Amino acid sequence: MKYLIILSALVFSSCYEVERNCKDFKTGTFESTITIDGVDFKSTFSRTSELQVETFNGAIDSTNVRWINDCEMVFKTINPKNRAEQKDIHLKILTTTKDSYRFEYGYVGDTNKQQGEAKRLN
Repeated sequence: MKYLIILSALVFSSCYEVERNCKDFKTGTFESTITIDGVDFKSTFSRTSELQVETFNGAIDSTNVRWINDCEMVFKTINPKNRAEQKDIHLKILTTTKDSYRFEYGYVGDTNKQQGEAKRLN
C-alpha cells in the first residue's frame, strides 16, 4: 500500500508542468522587480533580440543579449564602468503568465542566484 501511494504521487506530480512561454518575452518593454534583503528594487527596460536598455535609479545601462535557448540568456554590459559590470549575467525564465514572467539571475559561473519578476508594459 505504501508503494502505491508513492507511485500515485509521482505520477500525478509529473503531470503538472509549469507554463513557460518564453518566446513571448524575447522582445518588448518591461518593468522588473527584485527583492534583496527585504528591499524592492524596480527598473524598466526595453529588449530587442540582441540588445537590452535598462533604466535604474535614473541611470541608463545597455547590454548585449545572447540567447542560450528560448528561456535563458546572457547579458554583457556594453560599456562597463567597473569590474563588477565586466561580469556577464545569466538569466533564466522560470515561469510565465500572459503578461509577466518570474526569473532567476546571477553572475555566470556563480552559484549565488537571485529571483525577480518582470511585467510587460506594452
